[in-house]
Amino acid sequence: MLVVISPAKRLDWTEQAVGTTRPEFEADAQRLARTMRNLTLKDLKGLMGLSDDLARLNRDRFRAFADAPAAEDLRPAVLCFAGDTYQGLDAASLEAEEMGWAQEHLRILSGLYGVLRPLDAIQAYRLEMGSRLKTRRGKNLYDYWRDGPARALKAQAETLGTDTLVNCASQEYFGAVDPKALGLRIVTPTFLEDKDGEAKIVSFFAKRARGSMARFVIQHRLTDAAGLEDFDYGGYRYDAERSEADKPVFVRPYEAAGLAA
Repeated sequence: MLVVISPAKRLDWTEQAVGTTRPEFEADAQRLARTMRNLTLKDLKGLMGLSDDLARLNRDRFRAFADAPAAEDLRPAVLCFAGDTYQGLDAASLEAEEMGWAQEHLRILSGLYGVLRPLDAIQAYRLEMGSRLKTRRGKNLYDYWRDGPARALKAQAETLGTDTLVNCASQEYFGAVDPKALGLRIVTPTFLEDKDGEAKIVSFFAKRARGSMARFVIQHRLTDAAGLEDFDYGGYRYDAERSEADKPVFVRPYEAAGLAA
């Protein structure tokens, strides 16, 4: 199976780019970075809803974005994203063999880089997939990427000999994957917190759980979607009654999430 996750806004730039690979859509990233470099602070603030400080930070990042970056300016994608999903994935603690399996089976959807393998070397950036960045290809990044991510994922699925993709990405990012061009079975898990018999999605915990699910697939080398039902990281359990075909639901008690009553 293939698994896809979203990137994160927050970066951890402490890991070094050792044993990295080159992104498939690196040339596209450079073109988009040049477009971003021409935006004013006001443009950046409006495009991504940034504060003044964050707008300056990202203006400086895109100004420094190089066509031929030095090694010290690169980091492996899966180790530099630092959001909730990546806390659940905890890629830094994976064994070497697990990371090798992840390199083939895990993909990160990116507004700037399109599709990334875990060890693809990236430069520091922030560019959400939902950004309405105008380019020659259209009015937003969905227009820019078109069916590129779907074709890349389909090609890797064919290499692996699988017809199944586990979608652990957000709606914003998976919206860049054209289902028709993808041509794969899509399995999308949902994670709920149960309090007094009422189960609901809590965004913070759902993001972390999606990363944990990706880790579960990696550590168990899953090749069959039925194996997802055994997921139990973080206290979640498969709920057959709430689940539908290709939409497995996992529930845990409210207290297990560490939430106040």
